[in-house]
Amino acid sequence: MSLQLSYAEASASGPRAENQDAIRLVTPAPALAASKGYLFALADGVSQCADGGLAARSTLQALALDYYATPETWGVAQALDRLLLAQNRWLHANGGGQPLLTTLSALVVRGKQFTLAHIGDCRVYRWFAGQLQRISEDHVWGQPGMQHVLKRAMGLEQHLVVDYLDGELREGESFLLVSDGIWATLSETSIAGILRDESQLQAASQALVSAAHQAGSQDNASAVLVRVDAVGESSLGDVLGQVEQWPLPPALKPGQHFEGWQVDAVVGHSQQSVLYRVYDTQQQPWLLKTLPASRDNDSHAGQALLQEEWFLRRVAGRYFPEVHHANQRQHLYYLMREHEGITLAEHYTLHGTFGLNQWLEIASRLLRALGMLHRRNILHRDIKPQNLLLSSDGELRVLDFGLAYCPGLSRQDSGELPGTPSFIAPEAYAGAAPSVAQDLFSAAVSLYYLLTGHYPHGEIEAFQRPRFGAPVAASRYRPDLPEWLVHNLDKALATDPAQRFETAEEWLLALQHGEQQPSARPRPLLEREPLKVWRGLALASLLGNLLLLAWLLHS
Repeated sequence: MSLQLSYAEASASGPRAENQDAIRLVTPAPALAASKGYLFALADGVSQCADGGLAARSTLQALALDYYATPETWGVAQALDRLLLAQNRWLHANGGGQPLLTTLSALVVRGKQFTLAHIGDCRVYRWFAGQLQRISEDHVWGQPGMQHVLKRAMGLEQHLVVDYLDGELREGESFLLVSDGIWATLSETSIAGILRDESQLQAASQALVSAAHQAGSQDNASAVLVRVDAVGESSLGDVLGQVEQWPLPPALKPGQHFEGWQVDAVVGHSQQSVLYRVYDTQQQPWLLKTLPASRDNDSHAGQALLQEEWFLRRVAGRYFPEVHHANQRQHLYYLMREHEGITLAEHYTLHGTFGLNQWLEIASRLLRALGMLHRRNILHRDIKPQNLLLSSDGELRVLDFGLAYCPGLSRQDSGELPGTPSFIAPEAYAGAAPSVAQDLFSAAVSLYYLLTGHYPHGEIEAFQRPRFGAPVAASRYRPDLPEWLVHNLDKALATDPAQRFETAEEWLLALQHGEQQPSARPRPLLEREPLKVWRGLALASLLGNLLLLAWLLHS
């Protein structure tokens, strides 16, 4: 079931000549609502500034337009914070010598969650089962006589601090946003009484505004009421599965024409997916990915396939397969461009470990790809040589987004451990939530393997729950490696995620300036030059034995 909401708003200037409050209610199309949610915002322009009404209206205008233009994979708070920081700079710089100030309370409701962004002295309440609960804090000075003097507001300072609150929605509850023209005059008991007596949202919001002015409020008064009639689905995959309820394609045969595509061959078949090579009308090759017939009634598998396509559309770029729009399709599948080349796993099988220069180029491209992915708030969760394609055009492309995860949009089942065991980070085995650090660890294991032909912690089978110690130094298998690179890999493979590189960009920078990086710790000679150490010990032992023999012969 999709999220069902009812909402209403009311605002009046009261005895003042101008209404400097502003309200914005945004209800986007269902597909966008699934990722970005519904936006309800109230701003109260500060009348003592240059133009409080302008500050309030421009802030809500920027918020309503720009929020829905941010990447759909960004978290709600992440997107709101970026936009509010930019708007705060604009307000601070465009007051003509006087401040442009406004308060703001913005509520985003999505799926089963709500996110509140709040700064200033509007108030936000939850109304449920006859109980009124305030969930916002007044950012005013607490000294006597200064209770209405703002200490935090949009445009007040260059450095902006916004309160964020996330929570679970409850069916039947309401959210109430009110300006100080209401709450400063009406007590919470009076507000609760109006909500209890007026079951219609529009009547209740209008009653709050009228009651405040009748009680003597000299300020603009505004109220927004949002009621949760039905809680939505918990993840993006659930929503996509409802929006696009297509049947599976029939089994396709070479030479067959299917929805405008010419089928060439089956290029992959597993319990999770079927992959066909097809050609478009210009004879360009594409890969059609769908589910096997055995998963026809598996709703989660269908949701996962649609979510995989959704992610790939939002990471379009040189490091990822191109996705076809396929607007006329009537079955459950998606299409991605087939790029000629071989995976890094196939390259290793054919040619063995990589030379240092080629390895550094591959590592740099992989880290750039992961950086792009993570900036879009997407985690791959299955980085390994089999999913990295070295294309004939020289690009490195990241494949297989079947396990991709977006915090706030994807579902993580309890006890789930996605990925390939030897490439999974230690903290994931311990139950940690998916993270950038885990993707980077998988990349580190992949790069270590391509450089040495070994796993840093040994190969891990699916049934194992391994214990992780310090990784085996790459120089054990490749004595020719420079010291700085061995330290670089040690850091990337640290058991404690706090000791690893924080971002792909940080790791890339360390690789690019490798020889200038200080060593993390002196490495024992045995790790740096194991062959020389053992040869030296053998020679010393031989000399000792010869001396002992000579002494025995002369004694």
